[in-house]
Order: sequence, then C-alpha cells, then structure tokens
Amino acid sequence: MRKKLLIIGNGMASVRLVERILKVDPERFTITIVGAESQAGYNRVLLSALLAKDVDESDITLREVCWYAQNDIKLITGDSVLSIDAETKTASLQSGLLIPFDICVFATGSSPIRLPIPGIDKNNVIAFRDLADVARMSEAAINRQRVVVIGGGLLGIEAAYGLAKIGADVTLVHVMERLMERQLDEAAAALVKKALLRRGVKILLQKQTSEVLGDAHVTGLAFADGTIIDTDLLVCAIGIRPNCQSAVSSGVQINRGIVVDDNMQTSLADFYAIGECAEHRGIAYGLVEPAYAQADVLAQVLTDQTKDDAGFKGIVLTTNLKVSGLPVFSAGEFMGGNGLDTIRLEDRAKRSYRKLVLDGNRLVGCIMVGNADDALWYRDLIRNGVDISAVRDRLIHGRMFAEPLLELSNAKRAA
Repeated sequence: MRKKLLIIGNGMASVRLVERILKVDPERFTITIVGAESQAGYNRVLLSALLAKDVDESDITLREVCWYAQNDIKLITGDSVLSIDAETKTASLQSGLLIPFDICVFATGSSPIRLPIPGIDKNNVIAFRDLADVARMSEAAINRQRVVVIGGGLLGIEAAYGLAKIGADVTLVHVMERLMERQLDEAAAALVKKALLRRGVKILLQKQTSEVLGDAHVTGLAFADGTIIDTDLLVCAIGIRPNCQSAVSSGVQINRGIVVDDNMQTSLADFYAIGECAEHRGIAYGLVEPAYAQADVLAQVLTDQTKDDAGFKGIVLTTNLKVSGLPVFSAGEFMGGNGLDTIRLEDRAKRSYRKLVLDGNRLVGCIMVGNADDALWYRDLIRNGVDISAVRDRLIHGRMFAEPLLELSNAKRAA
C-alpha cells in the first residue's frame, strides 16, 4: 500500500524532490502538494530575466499542470497550511480541507524582509519575490514611473538592472559603502557599479532609509542624513528569511529555519524540510543549488537509496549573475586575509578582474568579473580541496593553462 506523502510548498525544491522520487520509485507514494500561490511552481531564479524580458513566463514554468495529473499527484494551489497535528498526522488548510499524511515535507521557501521603518506598509511598496511583483514592476516601467530599489545585494541589483532595461527610471539605494559586499570585494564591486551606471541605474551608497513618505501611496524616501528622494514605486530587496509558519504547530524544532540533520529530517520522525525554509548545521541557505542538493538527498532517504556516506554535508556557496552583459562570479572565502594568500589579475580597460585566495596548496576562494568561463572549474577545485601546488604559478590564468599540468601531477601522485 502506498504511503501518503504531503509536500507543503510548490517551489523549485519541491518539484525537484518529486522528480527524483518518480524517477526512482514512482509507485511508492500517493503525493499531495500544497502551494500558496495560485499557479503551479515556477523557476524563481528567472524572475529577473522575466522582468528584463529576456524570457517569457512560459519559459520559467517548472512543470505544466498536466504533468502533476499524469503522475497521479494531487496539486492544490492558492491554499496554505494553517496547522499540523503531528499526532494524528493531519494538515488543516485555509480552505477548510484536512489532508491526512504519513510523511510530511516542508518546502515552504522564504519570505522577503521588510525594513522596520515608518510607512513601509504603504501602497506601492513591494518585494521582488513572485510573479505579481514582476507584473507590478513591469507596469511601472511601461508608465515610465520613478522606481527606487532598496538593497544592493544580488536580488536588488537584478531588480534594478531589469527595471532599467525595460525603461524605468531606477535608483538603487544601499546602506553599505559598496554593492554586493557579501559576495564581492571592493575592486569587483566597483566594476559592477560601473556596469549598472552604464545601463542608466542611479546609485546611492551609504544611505540609511529612515521613513517611507506619502499618505496611502508612497511618494518618496527619507534618509537618516536628512535627504529625500521622490519615487512612485518602492521595491524592497534587502533579504529573505525562512518561511516556517506552517511548521510551528507541528512542534518541530525551529531556530532561524526548520532544523534538519544530514538526512533532512526534522526533530520529529516522518517530518522533513528542504530548501530555503530548512536550517542545516546552523545555516539556512537562500540559494537554489543547495536546495536541489537537499532535495536529491531526501529523495534517496524516502526511497531507501541512501548509502553510509550519503547525506547533505553542506555546500560552498557561489554567486553567479550577469549585470548588463558583465559576468560576475564568486565562491568560498573570496575576501582573503587571516594568513591566506591572494593572487589578482586585473585589466580595467577590458572590465576584467580575477582574484584567487589560497590556503597553502588549496584554493579556498575566487572572484571573477568579466570573463567567467572557468568559474565552475574554480568552484570544483574549491569544493574538492584539490592540491594545486603543481600549477600555483599559472592558476590565475585559467583552466586552459593549468588543467593539463594539474592532471599530470595528480596522475603521478596516484601512481
């Protein structure tokens, strides 16, 4: 008899999990998926490309609705889980439905953070998190409205770039002295800033927003230094937090996110969590790559395919984006310092910058701006802890110059 599997959330981690389960053991579960949004799951990573009109909405759909039906999956959209009874294993939905289950997976993603300042709840203050946000931002661009984006991290930059590309009057506001301070060093951030300026984005750094101005609708922002900027639409892109609301009533342990072990199991048997809502070894990842890795691990667990050394052990985070045609990549301990060695290669005329950080004979961090063709190769060197002593003097020049000698050195060592 099939067990009843309830998955709360219909995002990228959720769909990945189901795909992996169906591939290995399609007859094991009767699957129900509950999604809060009105449409089936889509690729949230591509929202910036959708905003910039580089892709169509059909391009970001993960699976068509007919796919769920063809695989006997009950998909419930536009509804949310209000409470979970862990003893009776039932979930109560906002619509009044009661869903029985044997195994429950939380894949509820994250929620955007809003600044705790006066006026933040006014009309025309939005996040950059879903299709409705993209539609509102596109409307502002069509009407040539003034838009302010708060947040100079990855999400804010993608929002500002997309808006500028489709014709909006955009100002990007950031509280720090440089953009993407968590992903880039000063030199790399300066190149990103120049790329945005060339696209027409106005940039205000070291600006602490103190109040959202206007009556019912936003009309401007006031800053702590006493200055004011006018706007018709405010986009908050300052970060995300794990969405754990549906898990609270179940009694699972929650810190910043829903606490899980290497098998993605929570503090209760038969309850699991993956993706942005999960906290593993003190880290709540906000990126799709670890979410996919967690989904793969859980699929193995639920289909009894795990091995002794299996499980999610954590992952070296990477950042990969393109700003106005300028590729940007970073991974690992890219800032250096604390006894680490740093190698740099910069060509300002070509808007190219590369930085490697080494700990002894191991690559531990990398930044690439401009030419990032070797980004994934550097990432794998970092993650695999490869001994690069044989190619240390040529590593900065890329895979073509270093990999043949590295492979030869590893072959000799193995022999």
